[in-house]
Amino acid sequence: MKQGENRRFVLYDPEEEYAQLMTEFLRGHKDLPWEVHTYTEAESLLKEERGRVAMLAAAESAYTDALQELAPGQIVILNESGLVRQNAIRNINKYQEAESVLRELLEAYMEVAGEEMPWMQAVGHTRFIGIYSPVRRCLQTTFALTMGQILAEEHRTLYLNFEHYAGMDELLPDRQEKDLADLLYFLAAGREKFGLRLRTMIRRNGNLDYIPPMKYGQNLLPVTGGEWLHLLRRIGEIGEYEYVILDLSEDMQGLFDILRLCTRVFTLTKDDRIARSKLLQYEQLLALCEYEDVLEKTLKCGIPHIRRLPEALEQYTKGDLADYVKKQLQGIR
Repeated sequence: MKQGENRRFVLYDPEEEYAQLMTEFLRGHKDLPWEVHTYTEAESLLKEERGRVAMLAAAESAYTDALQELAPGQIVILNESGLVRQNAIRNINKYQEAESVLRELLEAYMEVAGEEMPWMQAVGHTRFIGIYSPVRRCLQTTFALTMGQILAEEHRTLYLNFEHYAGMDELLPDRQEKDLADLLYFLAAGREKFGLRLRTMIRRNGNLDYIPPMKYGQNLLPVTGGEWLHLLRRIGEIGEYEYVILDLSEDMQGLFDILRLCTRVFTLTKDDRIARSKLLQYEQLLALCEYEDVLEKTLKCGIPHIRRLPEALEQYTKGDLADYVKKQLQGIR
């Protein structure tokens, strides 16, 4: 698709309730590459949209060859029966989760979209929050996810995990193959196309967006600090997120530079001799390597005794740990 073409996405479905709900869902995403227009009647669609449609998504039960008269840049069918009758046209399962429908629509759009996508405008207001501790078994990931869910109640928030063994299959089950390693691969694409690729990989739990962490932790090791910074700056340039939560580990190169990029760093501690020794060594190393600025924006958190943690991630906004995290967030929102 050439730069300057009309970017109208048309949803055509006589099932009014579905059309209304899907339209509201799509318009709730301000970062999409189209204007969303919806029709439930073929007559008005063919009269008003001829030659103006970048992408048409038509319900299977309503699809006819007459829709080709619109001359859309691309057509997809929202499949209702589970049977593919139009092999030449991409079919998308209409009744899957709305997020999954959107991802597949964007993937289909990427097949024909050009490199230039002026709809992506950098906002530059993204704040990165780093969460890292040299102390083990200190609830770092639970703390990070809790903070992410709390922020996501009022702000667009993305969670990224950089641990060798993320161990989040039960909390963030994901059947898709793509993960953070694939997003790094797409860094070679132009900025605008990278933004669209990012959107196709986003998953959501509650209000919190996340990208599945690397399935093979060894893939973290060869990634340079410069590549990580490039990735994070690209995410910031897109301007979709107000907060990006970075659940960090020393398995990644360039850790100190990533901490320097963050607006605020939270370091979890424990009240025992070994934990204090590890924390002291970490702080001394930061000072030795001239990263005193990281220390200045670090908030050390000694998590109090937590009676019970919620089992489901979307419930992390309630309970003892959530109350503690909310107190730590005071002053940064």
